[in-house]
This record gives sequence, structure tokens and C-alpha cells, in this order.
Amino acid sequence: MHKITVNGASIAYDEEGTGSPVVLLHAGIADRRMWRGQISALAARHRVIVPDLRGYGDSELPPTPFTHHDDVAGLLDALDLPRAALVGCSFGGAVAIDTALAHPDRVSALALFDTAVSGNEWSDEANDLWDDLVGEVDPDDFVAGAAGEVRFWVVGPGRQPEDVDPALITFTQEMDQRALAAELALGAVEVGELTPPAIDRLGELTVPVLVTAGAADVPDIRRLADRIAAEVPGAVRLPDIPDAAHLLPLERPEPVNAALLDFLS
Repeated sequence: MHKITVNGASIAYDEEGTGSPVVLLHAGIADRRMWRGQISALAARHRVIVPDLRGYGDSELPPTPFTHHDDVAGLLDALDLPRAALVGCSFGGAVAIDTALAHPDRVSALALFDTAVSGNEWSDEANDLWDDLVGEVDPDDFVAGAAGEVRFWVVGPGRQPEDVDPALITFTQEMDQRALAAELALGAVEVGELTPPAIDRLGELTVPVLVTAGAADVPDIRRLADRIAAEVPGAVRLPDIPDAAHLLPLERPEPVNAALLDFLS
């Protein structure tokens, strides 16, 4: 693990390989460890940089205002990188898109897996699914909260927990417990947002974009991938990948790595 100061915060990151730079941005229910299946595969051709976003994992959270997308640009500055390809999953995908809109000269490409998009609103269907699968959870109970989120996101609405590798469930619950603590702490800090948000600005993206999702993810996420493909000029929409839900790169590293290596080449 390395640490580097970015916009006044100590940011933890892993780095491996040489070549064109690629930054991997983790989901909101995870930390940089979710990319463990991608680092070595990508490092054969690329300089791979895998940070914990501010407040998550091993990165610090000073009590000062910030934006995640400015932190990504600041990380590139701190590493003396003019541009990089950004790979994001879920919330990390939203941060990647926001970075490309706020700092278009710093991003060379976007690869988005089960991505969120800033400003997007959940459908009634998604809210009903949450109520059915998770229900009310005490926000201070990180163990119960992580179990509920993993049931919703990592297992997915169309599968049962016994359909999923138990080691994956255990690992993601541990990551999510840390992430929930991070989100609670982030609630006391002024976290800026992209204005206007990305959901109505997808057509402004000018870099190559790859987007896909796990076939077992919630329908809203798969529809969001369709919208990105429809509104971003030249975007590549890969078919949804079977036997995977929201943390697609962690659950199915082989097809993700193959798609990334082809796209980034």
C-alpha cells in the first residue's frame, strides 16, 4: 500500500505495472480490495492505480469540504499523470463519469461496470425491491446493514444467497461494514456534487466509453447501462454478464479482464 496527499487528504492506493495509466474506482459498498482480480491482469500492459476514495478503506477524511471527482484529478496531479483511463464500478463509476465531465482533459477513456450516475433517481420498482429484500435496518448497526446491502446488491433480486459463493458474501460483507462506517463519517463532512449532475449530461462525454452490468443486478442498474449506451456518442454496450450481480469485477474477473484489455488496447 502507498499513501499520497491529495487536496489535503492522505489517500491510500495500490500500484502495479507500467504503460498507459488506468485508475480503478471502487463501489460504495466496497474499497480498493474489490479490484484484486484485475490488478495483475491489467498490469501486464498498464500502470494500474487503485485508490481508496476519501474516507473509505485506508484513506483519510479530514473535516474539510471536497469532491470525489476533484480528488481523482488531484490524484493524477500528485502522481504527475496528465491523463488516465478510469474504470469504475457502481459509485466508483459515477465518480469516474463526474471526473470526465468536470476535468475532460484528464480522462482518456471510461469503462463502467454496474455503474451509478450522479443525479439518477431510483425507480419505484427498485425501492419496492429494497423493501422486500432488506426492509428497515438500524443505520448504526453496520453488521445488519452490510448483510442487507449484500443481499440486495451482491446476491441480487433474482438469486438466493445459496446461489452465491459464500466466500464472496463473507468478503463483501466485511468490506461493506467498513464502507458503512465511512459513509456515516462522510455525513459530517461537506461533500460537493457535480453541478449540474451527470444524468442529463451524458451526451457531453467525448471519450471512448465501455459499459456493462451483471445480469443478476437490479433492473435499474441494467437500464442505466442502456441509457448510457444510448446517450453517449460511440459508447460500447456489452451484453450483461451472466452469473454476476452488482460487484461484477469481483464476482466474474475473467470476462471483465478480457473486456478491459480489449477496450483499453
